[in-house]
Amino acid sequence: MASAAAGLLGRQLKQMQTDKDIPGISCGLVDDNVFEWEVMLMISDEDRHYGGGFFRARLTFPEDYPLMPPKMKFESPIFHPNSIQFSSPDTDSANLGSSSKVYPNGEVCISILHPPEEDKYGYESASERWSPVQSPETILLSVISMLGSPNDESPANLEAAKMWREDPKEFRKRCRANVRASLGDE
Repeated sequence: MASAAAGLLGRQLKQMQTDKDIPGISCGLVDDNVFEWEVMLMISDEDRHYGGGFFRARLTFPEDYPLMPPKMKFESPIFHPNSIQFSSPDTDSANLGSSSKVYPNGEVCISILHPPEEDKYGYESASERWSPVQSPETILLSVISMLGSPNDESPANLEAAKMWREDPKEFRKRCRANVRASLGDE
């Protein structure tokens, strides 16, 4: 199964690298491993919160791909309702405008990356979850869409979801700090 997955991933990567109709996405392999992709998402200036940002991420594919979804993790700091957070005592919280020293570990929480099984919480329908017809391209386009339209009803980051709803000005300020950091301005 791994060799079939490797062949499919190789073809999908090549298609994404040569397809001129996918704006804002750049992909490459990590250490020539077809199961590990480095991704750069260049967010359109039209995005109100993250526009102009360059966000690095990593896609890690399982050997039983495409039957099971990859994992996606931002490597650039990102404050978002659908990106898991952790506390890091050795990071400067001023970069994100927070006194709680919360920095993202970057794991992306989006339905398309959830395994194709029954949702034990009853929140997602099977049609929203992973299916083998999905591809790295559909994942990345969904994540770009997620940045502009967070799902605050099922957040991975409660602080970001609460701020998104109750203090949009502060939420935007935190997002813009992420954009500046992605450009090396902080």
